[in-house]
Amino acid sequence: MSFLYNEILYRPLFNGLVFLYNSVAIQDLGLSIIFLTILIRIALFPLFHKTAKHQRLTQELQPHIKKIQEEHKDDKETQTKAILELYGRNKANPLTPILLLLVQLPILFAIYRVFISGFDVNGFSESSLQMLYPFVRRPENISDTLFSLVNLTKTSYVLIALAAGAQYLQGKLSLPKPKPGYSPNEAEKIGRNMIYVMPAFTAIILFNVPAAIALYWLITTGFSIIQQIIVNRMFSNGSYKTADK
Repeated sequence: MSFLYNEILYRPLFNGLVFLYNSVAIQDLGLSIIFLTILIRIALFPLFHKTAKHQRLTQELQPHIKKIQEEHKDDKETQTKAILELYGRNKANPLTPILLLLVQLPILFAIYRVFISGFDVNGFSESSLQMLYPFVRRPENISDTLFSLVNLTKTSYVLIALAAGAQYLQGKLSLPKPKPGYSPNEAEKIGRNMIYVMPAFTAIILFNVPAAIALYWLITTGFSIIQQIIVNRMFSNGSYKTADK
């Protein structure tokens, strides 16, 4: 399992970072991380797009779910069946967010390992050198900054604030505006409160890791914001419609 993890995730990401560092990133580690993050998000665009669509669709379905719960409040079996049928008609899979998490976590751990143990301003370790592909050149000089302004090996409060703010904006965009006269149920209230919880959770995590991780988090969240805007426009112009009947 460790061998597969190294060969499928860690080694390609490590070599990708080194290759970008030697070429388009002009030996700027921060730029290398930005370019690598963009390439990862482009590769995973379909999965993230599907998740963003599912998240917005789930919110759009909440009034219909609430109606079903009120109509069948004394029959939980019928209520559950009707909700599942509603999801089925709208091709909404409740497991989609879990799938995204299962895909994203190994990548995040691999990137964390690359940033922590792969790049070292004091020189590559012997194990890191062995991880390089034959066609990837070992950098002559290794920087640890973004534009010579942010030390990516230490905590950056600026990047933490930006990443938490981006997380809040992404969460805000994923929630449709409540319709006039509609009163959200407890589950919806909890979901809406998560737009405040997730930025705080993000900040707590990033306080304990190098700024390189915060930079990755900021760029990948920025990509999510763009995808969410695209999905929102599709719902607004009628490209996506909910089927409640």
